Amino acid sequence: MIDVENLSVRFRDIEAVKSVSFRVPHGGSLGIVGESGSGKSTILRALAGLNADWTGRMAVDGVPLVPRRDRAFFRRVQMVFQDPYGSLHPRQTVDQALSEPLAVHGIPDGEARVRRALDEVALPGTIRFRYPHQLSGGQRQRVAIARALMTEPEVLLLDEPTSALDVSVQAEILNLLADLQRRRDLTSIMVSHNLAVVAHLCPTIAVMQLGEIVEMLSTDDLRAGRTTHPHTTALRALSVELQES
Repeated sequence: MIDVENLSVRFRDIEAVKSVSFRVPHGGSLGIVGESGSGKSTILRALAGLNADWTGRMAVDGVPLVPRRDRAFFRRVQMVFQDPYGSLHPRQTVDQALSEPLAVHGIPDGEARVRRALDEVALPGTIRFRYPHQLSGGQRQRVAIARALMTEPEVLLLDEPTSALDVSVQAEILNLLADLQRRRDLTSIMVSHNLAVVAHLCPTIAVMQLGEIVEMLSTDDLRAGRTTHPHTTALRALSVELQES
């Protein structure tokens, strides 16, 4: 479903992503982990069409991507951002936030779709006309996920979707994402600095350092300590939760 070959992204004199290549099968999930500044979120933004300054080759479902995407692409590919408060318009109610993608793409049955979306992310209908500041962090991220699903996408790009949440809420959001991926047969990429978070959702993990993928391995190999690159080994050593899982 997702095919990336020799992707490079440069910001002036800084090469943020250096000839990165990977594939994600239909219905599959890839985790990309690395420290801040390793280039993982930059890859997502290039894939999502939010950064047009890249070289290499990217394709979704066999269709090559160009720097400027059409509306059909944004219906098929959606992104969930790290900070749900920042990604939701402070002056839009939940109802407005969920209805807007439907209006943009001309999708009918808005009333029924909004109700179904709230139910799908386990939110009560009573929050429908509340504003983001009236919601908890976990509720805001559930709204952001529901908004991403309104266009019925095939690909979901997740940019550290739990890092701004309390630890107790992180597991709830990860379980929700895993359930949605199974029920909707979504293809997804999740980026995070937290190995344990990525391992919860993704069977395959790409480890990044200084703009490059230094190792690609399965979650089972990661848990068992079967790593080959020193950076992966160091990241694993820092992840106590992963070793205890």
